[in-house]
Amino acid sequence: MSFFKTARPYIIAGPCSAETREQVMAVAAELAGMNVQLMRAGVWKPRTRPGAFEGNGQPALEWLQEVRQTYNLPVTTEVADTNHLELALKYGIDVIWIGARTVVNPFQVQRLADALRGTNIPVMVKNPVSPDVDLWQGAIERFEKAGITSVAAIHRGFSGYTAAAGYRNQPNWPIPIELKRRKPELTMIGDPSHISGKRARVAEVAQKALDMHFDGLMIETHPDPEAAWSDAAQQVTPAQLRTILSQLIVREETTRDMSGQEQLEYLRQSMDSLDAEILDLVARRMELSGQIGNVKKSCNMTVFQPSRWSEIVDGLCARSNMHGLSKDFVTGLYEKIHNESIRIQLSVMEDAPKEIKK
Repeated sequence: MSFFKTARPYIIAGPCSAETREQVMAVAAELAGMNVQLMRAGVWKPRTRPGAFEGNGQPALEWLQEVRQTYNLPVTTEVADTNHLELALKYGIDVIWIGARTVVNPFQVQRLADALRGTNIPVMVKNPVSPDVDLWQGAIERFEKAGITSVAAIHRGFSGYTAAAGYRNQPNWPIPIELKRRKPELTMIGDPSHISGKRARVAEVAQKALDMHFDGLMIETHPDPEAAWSDAAQQVTPAQLRTILSQLIVREETTRDMSGQEQLEYLRQSMDSLDAEILDLVARRMELSGQIGNVKKSCNMTVFQPSRWSEIVDGLCARSNMHGLSKDFVTGLYEKIHNESIRIQLSVMEDAPKEIKK
């Protein structure tokens, strides 16, 4: 069994940074009395700009070692290079995680994976800062190919130039869902602290992750969040964590309610029929795109016509309100359809006229 399958949900909690021995031990004492499977604490902190607190390094590993010995509570920390990894293994860290900034560099991830060959220590891999599911999957597979049998993914959201819809990091839920589709047995852990960036929204994002069948949560917990040396706004107190955990609703993938199962099956069959109809209609639309491409080619017209595309978008957005659909959803859907239409018309334009045989 995977290291992370021992509880559902699998809960990881602890401070963003291991600031002092007293702080670390105070948090550990609280977590030891809760349903928490793993304590987290940052020992090395990759900061965006110089001058910020970048962690206590090796001394903090001694504090985590003391947590294990005193409370029999497994501990985890982030490593960014092989020197970090060597020290983490030396001090008996139970689980390591690879941060979002490290995951963007396949060369560095491979160095870490190679250094772990023969250890089989559980590894958690955060998503890269950009919404790239292939990069995330690739990092996970590097550790799997190195022989690590317990690998988990941590969804901490994706960075952007500006905050999105009140989040610190854009959740972009389809990305972890797609990763889970590709790797169904992969443990998926939500990080509501980094996604929300605000302690007031941690519970909401945590529940959303569980509703989407995530296997666990990583929640930053600090005895005095307002005075935290890093990420003060998103950390919760141990008392707040206890409340969050007590209010979580853990849902099942299946149901034994036969009535509910029958209703679900009927609705799914109806949806499958509609999906088939939608696909047939899209195929018909693409046939028309090819015909339009032929007309444009014969009339020496451009494939892309901004005024026509604006007209389509405006009309669809007006209709979206009638159906209670989000304008962003409708626009995004038709951008994909329009892009495929453009591709088909370009292929018509590029098709050289066949030589007429005499």
